Amino acid sequence: MRIVTTLLFSFILLTTGCSWVKFPSVHKVNIQQGNIVDQEMIDKLRPGMTKSQVQFVLGTPLVIDTFDQQRWDYFFSRLSATGVKTEENVTIYFDEQDKLERMTGDYLPSSAVPEER
Repeated sequence: MRIVTTLLFSFILLTTGCSWVKFPSVHKVNIQQGNIVDQEMIDKLRPGMTKSQVQFVLGTPLVIDTFDQQRWDYFFSRLSATGVKTEENVTIYFDEQDKLERMTGDYLPSSAVPEER
């Protein structure tokens, strides 16, 4: 009987660390990685801006391609505590004079809307 009790107690101690055992009091946090870029930031960009001006608006890019210095990638991912994953990216392209040429990705410049008087 003593051996059975010892084995049962050992089994319970070993299985409490397994991931298939769920405890209701476990707290999970949101995980964010990369650059947070929003539509308001993108709308501040204009063709012909220098690299330093773009970096002032968007921050330091997450990836600068070693082989193509004219391309900057801004990537953002979020994993919520519930397991929902979202990803956003924006790629900025510069011309030979290091001026902003174009951009692609999840955010693009809003079309200019004329102001009403």
